[in-house]
Amino acid sequence: MFLAAVAFSAGILAGNFAWRAPHIWLIAFVIAAAGAWLLHYRAPALAFPLALLMLVPLGAFYLQVYDAAQVASPGLEAFSTGEGTVEVTAHVMREGIVRDSPFGGKQESVDVEAEELSTEEHHLVAPVGIRLTIYSKRGDEEEALAAGGESPLAVYAYGQRLRITAKLRAPRNYGNPGALDLVGYLASQGIRLTGSARATEVEVLPGFAGSRVGLWRAEARRSVLNHIQQLWPGEPGALMQVMLIGGRAFFGRELKTNFQRTGTYHILVVSGINVGVLAFAFFWALRWMPMGETAATVLTILFSWGYAFLADLGPPIVRATITLSIYLLTRLLFRDRAGLNALGIAALGILVAAPRALFEASFQLTFISVIAVAGIAVPALRRTLYPLQQALRNLDSPAYDYSLPTRAAQFRSDVRLVREGLADIVGLRAATVLLRRGLAFLIAVAELVFISFIIELSLALPMAWYFHRTTTMSLPANVLVIPLATILMPAAVVAVVLSYVSFWLAHAPALVAGYALATLTGTIRLIGHFRISDVRLPVPALAARLLAATALAFALLLARRRSWVASVGVAGLFAAALGIVFLPAKMQWHPGVLEVTAIDVGQGDSLLIITPQGKTILLDSGGVGGGSRSDFDVGEEVVSPYLWSRGIRRLDAVANSHPHSDHIGGMRSVIANFRPKEFWYGLDSPTPEFGGVAEAARQFGVNVRPHAAGDVFEFGGIEVRVLSPQSGAVAEDKQQDDESMVLRLQYGDTSALLVGDSHKRIEKVLETENPKANLLKIGHHGSLTSSSPEFLEAVDPQFAVVSAGYYNLFRHPRPEVMQRFAQRHVRTYRTDLAGAVSFYLDGTTVSAQPAPR
Repeated sequence: MFLAAVAFSAGILAGNFAWRAPHIWLIAFVIAAAGAWLLHYRAPALAFPLALLMLVPLGAFYLQVYDAAQVASPGLEAFSTGEGTVEVTAHVMREGIVRDSPFGGKQESVDVEAEELSTEEHHLVAPVGIRLTIYSKRGDEEEALAAGGESPLAVYAYGQRLRITAKLRAPRNYGNPGALDLVGYLASQGIRLTGSARATEVEVLPGFAGSRVGLWRAEARRSVLNHIQQLWPGEPGALMQVMLIGGRAFFGRELKTNFQRTGTYHILVVSGINVGVLAFAFFWALRWMPMGETAATVLTILFSWGYAFLADLGPPIVRATITLSIYLLTRLLFRDRAGLNALGIAALGILVAAPRALFEASFQLTFISVIAVAGIAVPALRRTLYPLQQALRNLDSPAYDYSLPTRAAQFRSDVRLVREGLADIVGLRAATVLLRRGLAFLIAVAELVFISFIIELSLALPMAWYFHRTTTMSLPANVLVIPLATILMPAAVVAVVLSYVSFWLAHAPALVAGYALATLTGTIRLIGHFRISDVRLPVPALAARLLAATALAFALLLARRRSWVASVGVAGLFAAALGIVFLPAKMQWHPGVLEVTAIDVGQGDSLLIITPQGKTILLDSGGVGGGSRSDFDVGEEVVSPYLWSRGIRRLDAVANSHPHSDHIGGMRSVIANFRPKEFWYGLDSPTPEFGGVAEAARQFGVNVRPHAAGDVFEFGGIEVRVLSPQSGAVAEDKQQDDESMVLRLQYGDTSALLVGDSHKRIEKVLETENPKANLLKIGHHGSLTSSSPEFLEAVDPQFAVVSAGYYNLFRHPRPEVMQRFAQRHVRTYRTDLAGAVSFYLDGTTVSAQPAPR
């Protein structure tokens, strides 16, 4: 069944990447099936591989039929422009959670299913999933309370019907290679539109919409979340909510990052480890009662599905529960040694239900982990540690020795000899207990270390591919954290259950869980702060990817062979993991050409510059504008993935035009991820944003180099001339745009002028500095404050690029400004429409190319 799942998965991949007409796949399937049937009696050895082969075209055919069967969504273009308001009649599908708004006041994220959408000109009656941000401004709540009313921002419950006046948008991905597929992620959750609405524009309608089962689940979740917060107030409660039932509570970004650095982020996602820990604790408790094997198995499966139901039935937990259920059933049928078969059945079931799950990172990580355990670690442990565990039983029965392998029997003899010496000191009974428990503990630790080691090696490729990390400290972190989790989660569940009887009864298990959580998070923070915990990687080279996939396949094939042969397979896995780290992907660049790429960072600026000699500079790093406070880090989530997709592991320099948050907000993450040699800037600004970046530069040993007008220097084969700010200028908070560091890059007879957010006042100064350039980075995102006709006359560009957000509130770039460039016949590119755009200056000519997405 495992091989069948592999073959079916290969077919899904073929159907996605090597499209053929469905009837071609169907014909191939029929031919292979007929061949397998004819050979079944004559040559069974050939029939089996042919039967597996027939699953490849079947998988491809099934994927294309599945895609064709999906119901086409209604056209939403008229409602998703983000311009005017839309009146939405909807009901709540996922309850809201209130937090501080980035712009002050409060906001709530809530998922609704629209029943009806209306504008002045259009009307649609259809179910449409919408993720809404409902916000209250700073004064809304005070005004409502002063008038004797309630806060306008209520927590909306499942099934409530609402009438909302909202601005709606279609989700969009950043237009860069390597960008997160946000549209696909939201679509997998049934979300087609996103939007925002003021709390005062939300009206609760009478009636209920939704299922009674969904209502019961929502009420149960709400109750459990409230009990968790009462048992563990503050951040511990938020972490408990996330770990136990997938709550959406918020906690510090630094702690979340430390979980990622240490390879223990799976603790924060309700998935395999959560289900496994709780299910086996429940199973052990039932067996201790005692209870029969069959009854304990059935009740554990029911408990697991009940837990998954309460945890909102997210894809990771459903996959984990399916796999666990199949394992428990195979164990009941004395087939627990056939772990890969159970895994194959689970994988086939999931892929038949949703074949595109194969392309999800969570699916791949889950099944590669289980394959590593069941297919590599467990066979090795059966030959090594598991016989030693058996050998510790019935130490006083010599007859039991004959049922064990020779090495295990010898181990028992050695244990008896040690026990005789220890018995002279503490007595026979105490010596027996000490040896059995001590050795059992050491064997359990060795088992945990080995399994964690195999999982880490097996996940080296997907971790580098999806998350650009090598979790160098994952092994010690998981060895310490998983035992704590096995204490924490059962104790927390017991505390929550007892709290429904009495909070006094829940005090003891809550205390145990609280101490376990404090120890766990303290361990994560300690390990996460080691510099070695944060090794970031570009997309692995093709050779490294092929080596990793081949090594995993060979390790699976060799795992059941002799010990030394299996060791060769594990050594191959280790070599492949080293290859991921030390076989660097080649940086994508054009030798002898100056490249300037405008990265799509939304409403912000970020330019990648690669010199003819291959030196790299990042000018600005994007960020969330408007001085808002946001957990979304553009440097980590947008800029860094693009640089990694280009094979860039280190930057030679980073530069900041000026310290507005939409230019500098992501710089700290960029410095941490790419460890540049130099940091260039214009004025030493007193703003917190600039101070944070300067501190990051000092922390990572980056040379800080201020520049002012008149500086000219060579860098990587190009001439860099600084045109602004003026020498001796002093930074002022309110004039940051005009403090922009303006750079002119010259290579041969071609040049680029990068003006930051400079306004017309600075443009007049630049007009006197011979600013003529082939390529112009349009100032201030195409605002009316910049790009004066006189300035364009002085620059006389052939190409221009403007960086702006697709749904930006400022309506950048302004049509009047774009008209000026059109009148001068300047080939102008916009990141909000074209995504990332690269310009190549070869010393003679300039060419432009939007990046493939």
